[in-house]
Amino acid sequence: MSSVAERLKNLRASMKAAGADWYFMSSDDYHCSEYVADYFKVREHFTGFTGENAFLLVSDSEAKMWTDGRFFIQAERELAGSGVELMRMGEAGVPTVTEFLKDNFKEGGKLFFDGKSVSASYGRKFEKIVAEKGGSLVFDRDLAGELWEDRPDLPSHKVMVLTDDITGEDTPHKLSRIREKMKEFGASAHFLSSLDDIMWVTNIRGRDIECNPVALSYMYITMDEAFLFLQKSEWTDELKEYLNKVNIRLFDYFELDGFLKDVAVSGKVLLNEDAVNYYCLKTLESKAALVSKRNPSTLMKAIKNETELKRLKEAYILDSVCVTKLGYWLKKNIGKTEITELSAAEYIDDLRRNTEGFVELSFPTISGYGPNAAMMHYSATPESYSVCKPEGMLLVDSGGQYLKGTTDVTRTFALGPVSDEVKLHFSKVAAGMLALADGKFLYGCTGRNLDILARLPLWELNIDYKCGTGHGVGYFLNVHEGPCGFRWKYAEGVKEAVLEEGMIISDEPGVYIEGSHGIRIENVILCKKGVNNGDGQFMGFEHLTYTPIDRDLLDKKYLSEKDIERVNAYHKAVFEKTSKYFEGDELKWLEEVTAPL
Repeated sequence: MSSVAERLKNLRASMKAAGADWYFMSSDDYHCSEYVADYFKVREHFTGFTGENAFLLVSDSEAKMWTDGRFFIQAERELAGSGVELMRMGEAGVPTVTEFLKDNFKEGGKLFFDGKSVSASYGRKFEKIVAEKGGSLVFDRDLAGELWEDRPDLPSHKVMVLTDDITGEDTPHKLSRIREKMKEFGASAHFLSSLDDIMWVTNIRGRDIECNPVALSYMYITMDEAFLFLQKSEWTDELKEYLNKVNIRLFDYFELDGFLKDVAVSGKVLLNEDAVNYYCLKTLESKAALVSKRNPSTLMKAIKNETELKRLKEAYILDSVCVTKLGYWLKKNIGKTEITELSAAEYIDDLRRNTEGFVELSFPTISGYGPNAAMMHYSATPESYSVCKPEGMLLVDSGGQYLKGTTDVTRTFALGPVSDEVKLHFSKVAAGMLALADGKFLYGCTGRNLDILARLPLWELNIDYKCGTGHGVGYFLNVHEGPCGFRWKYAEGVKEAVLEEGMIISDEPGVYIEGSHGIRIENVILCKKGVNNGDGQFMGFEHLTYTPIDRDLLDKKYLSEKDIERVNAYHKAVFEKTSKYFEGDELKWLEEVTAPL
């Protein structure tokens, strides 16, 4: 197999032949997805970096890759010797991709990229830079993809249709709500490319991306018709019968290009430039005026209905029991039998596989021992993993896709003695997680307003974590779901979302000390209404995750009275909600680890 350096050499030769001064690659598929199928991992192929968020710019003499703080440590390791320079996004003195290109793009130059694998919003930025320098964009050739020998096939799996007792809302009603928003935005048509939105609208699910129950698809909605584009190899008789019943016309996935070029548009087209690729944008832009707004389905999807919430609460209890059983197994077996990062991950994965309604994992389990846990998205492999010892900590971040919902939970377990500094860090992370979950706020707040509740105990120690505090979670859909979340700093142009009753969001502060240790404690919490009085509508949260916080890592001297009160109240609820799933020694252990501090 060729090295990254050889692949870049071949790419530069192809660029020279095509007249390209710069070639840009994102981590996207044709749908601007966060996680992508192997077919779309072109940027990974030309860098060797396996993280899901990165951008690559290549010229005849430079190759620079941008990624965010979650991946700095991982990227340093994986880029070593590749000839690709790491650009640390968000760090002082580090220009953004567009800032760098603006400063280094020569007059009359040519920028190439695959327009189907770059978001419209990025393409717009490139348009402006190139225009200012009298240059040109070429976005209808995938130069890098053309060079990828033995490229994996495009994924294809039969889709499943969800019944109304699972979804709580049928597709005709969802389409009716979307059309009302289209009217509000002055649009006669709506183009949808984001896979989780399409799955939510149509009430179908697929398996085209690992751990994400989505199918490669596009959707075009008018005031009286709806069109779904899906690979013919994924069609079933059940799907065709169902779509006919809900008045959605079915086309092959590869017919979209011709459809967009031929469709008659009488008014404006609504789309989200952050969730549509640049090629599709330019095709539609040549035919009609565009209205760029967040997809109406994105907010609708984030606010879970009564059926979804009932099922999610059940899923989270069962999933929490799995994590608790992992904790028991680790505590009772460490030092007696060999436990590795891989065997710990396999243990929790097996517990989930044997849980009612399990479909697949919601992401590959992250199991990091000792210093490895300092890498937020560390991945142990059969070729590279650590053996756990009866000392230090193991961080396990995991989740499942169930017919009742999507779960995500992280616990950090003591496997033996730890330093006083570790206990300080862990205690403050726990305090922050519980403080945010216990937060009260007025309706109208966004995640930016509340992020400080989780981060303050660490900021008081002059410590921070280089990521947001939390993300929305789907319902038998993507584990990372917009538009809600917790973060104090948003990227330019990112639209914040008011926290609404029915949203579920992760709450996961952490400490990551390179070369030493990593700590993360993650619960998923439900936003709900509180008191409504003369001062307005107050809001709060409810835990969905109920699994113990490791007492062996908590130290009361680092916790306030309020912190201790919150720990004890949470552990009381853990025992009340999950004890019926335990017996014998496991139940006795659960009583001990949830007893008041």
